[in-house]
Amino acid sequence: MLLAGVQMFEGVREKFSKVVKGKEDKNLAVFIDGPNILRKELNVDLGSIKQVLSKYGKMKIGRVFLNQHASNKLVEAVVNQGFESIITVGDIDVSMAADAVEAVYNPAIHVIAFVTRDSDFLPAIVKAKREGKETIVVLGVEASAAALKNNADHVIVIGKDF
Repeated sequence: MLLAGVQMFEGVREKFSKVVKGKEDKNLAVFIDGPNILRKELNVDLGSIKQVLSKYGKMKIGRVFLNQHASNKLVEAVVNQGFESIITVGDIDVSMAADAVEAVYNPAIHVIAFVTRDSDFLPAIVKAKREGKETIVVLGVEASAAALKNNADHVIVIGKDF
């Protein structure tokens, strides 16, 4: 009788843990708009961004999008902080949005974070929410990207929240 009760409890616990995912069970995809965020005047530290976002899950995808003018020193710094650097010719927005939408359809990803200063990624956030992903925006300044602030599940402002 006791063994049956323990087995039933374990079965309920297992089902419950699949339904309610804690932070430690969530996988995070982070997409950073390099040209808009990695600027001297913002003094952004990728390590701090990574640390702040760690409370939402474990980073499985971490990409910093840079244009062709990024210095080798910047690319090296990005890699040293545990991010993948994606270098594109011209505007990075299309590449970043395409990668983010790909992550939306990745069943292993539960949370998608955008680090930017503009609203260019609103369609990707809307798509992520529609598909059941938790969304985060990390903004360069508090006054930026009102559309992102009003659509994301969580908003973090560099310089204010960390």
